[in-house]
Amino acid sequence: MSVDGWNTVLVLGGIRSGKSEFAESLVTDAPVVRYLATAAEGDPEDTEWASRLAAHRARRPGSWSTEETAADPRRLADVLASAQPNETLLVDDLGGWVTVLLDPDHQPADDVATIAELAEAIRACPARVVLVSPEVGLSLVPTTPLGRAFTDALGAANRAVADACDAVVLVVAGQPAWLKPAVPPATAAGAVPAAPATRTAPVGSGPVGVDSADVEPTPEVQLPDVLTHTPPAAPNQEPGNPWAAPTMALPMVATGLVIQPGMELPMPDEYTGPQAVDRLATLDVPGAGLGVLDRVVGFAAATQGTSTPVAWNSVRVLLLHGDHAGGASAGTVAGESARRAGQARAGQGALARLAAESGASLQVVDTPGAAPMEDQPALTLEQVESALRYGWRLAEQAADAGVQLLVLAACGAGTEAAAAAVLAATAGAEPPAVLGRVITHSGEIDDAAWMIRCAAVRDALHRTRRSPRGAKDVLAELGGGDVAVATGVLLGATARRMPVLLDGPVGLAAGMVSRDLAGQARHWCLLADDGGHPAVRLAADVLGLTPLLDLRLDLGEGANALVALPLLRSVLSLAAALPVHPSLAGGGEPDQGAEEPEETEPEETEPEDTEPEDTEPEDTEPDYAEPEPAGPGPATTGADEQPASGWRAG
Repeated sequence: MSVDGWNTVLVLGGIRSGKSEFAESLVTDAPVVRYLATAAEGDPEDTEWASRLAAHRARRPGSWSTEETAADPRRLADVLASAQPNETLLVDDLGGWVTVLLDPDHQPADDVATIAELAEAIRACPARVVLVSPEVGLSLVPTTPLGRAFTDALGAANRAVADACDAVVLVVAGQPAWLKPAVPPATAAGAVPAAPATRTAPVGSGPVGVDSADVEPTPEVQLPDVLTHTPPAAPNQEPGNPWAAPTMALPMVATGLVIQPGMELPMPDEYTGPQAVDRLATLDVPGAGLGVLDRVVGFAAATQGTSTPVAWNSVRVLLLHGDHAGGASAGTVAGESARRAGQARAGQGALARLAAESGASLQVVDTPGAAPMEDQPALTLEQVESALRYGWRLAEQAADAGVQLLVLAACGAGTEAAAAAVLAATAGAEPPAVLGRVITHSGEIDDAAWMIRCAAVRDALHRTRRSPRGAKDVLAELGGGDVAVATGVLLGATARRMPVLLDGPVGLAAGMVSRDLAGQARHWCLLADDGGHPAVRLAADVLGLTPLLDLRLDLGEGANALVALPLLRSVLSLAAALPVHPSLAGGGEPDQGAEEPEETEPEETEPEDTEPEDTEPEDTEPDYAEPEPAGPGPATTGADEQPASGWRAG
């Protein structure tokens, strides 16, 4: 159960927090586990306590062995000291151990020394150890001496054990928050990846950057590791820069990143977006403004956390290459997607040329190929987990390199049918309604291939009609490797507060799946153009993404977004550089409104009347009462006989 180089882990949590279940999940990969039960049996008449112990026993696999240590508190340290390097131990929990330690039957005893012995045994233990303990530091001080003695002893034990362990995790409401180390070792400076590091070079200064596609997946579809160490500080990481906001990463356990439904990831700033759009109305422009492209400014402001966002200078395109077997790829030429991916690696083709024009880097990513979804699951659940973590690491790598915007692209065969199947499973769409027509390379419409694709999606949905519809289940049964990696990219980018420009069915299908894992991900996505694709239209409508343009380009996923990128950059640059209109600078509106009272009647009546009571209501009434209408109403065509009062509208 080694946790990325960590050998001992302390799992803290409150009552019914899920700490025991989480600790057990950390050792599921171990063939044999020695379960060290520390709690005493308790009062035989306490049926509730007995049912708790029975529930714990029922969860343990038959291959686990259980050892009771309640008879002697020092036995736990002896077991740890005698453990072998090939063993895995699960201690549940230290609260029961401290209860036995404080039992009068074991007194007098040096509790401090016993706790120190346990910490030293953990520190020297060659086996893999997971310890569970209640967290009492967040509760009130008990009112009884025995309660205070228990919290004091358990608090001291938790501190000593946490210092001895390689990793510490706090489980709250079933959600793990890793306390030690704060950043997983894979992202620490100087970490050495297990597989060759990826290479990404800026386009325009030479060949297009090459990704982990250099390492071909094994027959078991094992994805290569991604270089995630922290590089030298990028320009956008300087203090005060909008992109220098704190980021977050998921904990690393035996199987890698913990990606699970209901994750709480960051949201864009809810105030700076509207503020930036309101500011556009004050800019010195001769016309009405930016039109619908003001949404770009609002989106950039919210994701950058400032009302004056700047244009995205560092952009990376992630081109996901993965084919879908079976009827999903009907009508495609064998090897065509591999040819497109090879073009991109060589700096050729539409996507690479547009990336070069935009000064963006291009990263080609090989994803696991999907099995025929009409006959069997596209991926195994293990492959889905690996693909999700791999996509997350791709986003982390981009963020560490100073990338400010990701463009998600795909070039696999059968991706449209896979996206249609995901939409049918997550949004209840009818496959024929979201499957676009099949266009051959000669420009002809292939309706026979289209019908085969529809039949493949239909059969896949029928095969999985009784299957769960969770995010990972949909990816395993229908989505495939490219959609799974794209989903991981969206989640990782959300965690690192990095916006993503979507383009095509794969990215939108990933957005649909990501809702169950982290609903915040869609708020970091921007859709430049739907390209007239029915699946993209429906998914965008469900996700609340309104396309900025309606160019109906069909240059391939990613290329359509790069066509729109210079326009989006120009809008942001213009909004950031233009000054405020001179009439509004320095509080122009209040000055104009202040001049109007000089032209009105009240100033002339002040010297005539000697009664101050008549003037007081005129001075105070606008502060709390609605003013009387200045004319008969909007239906009149005559000029008002009374002068206007108050601030000028507009």
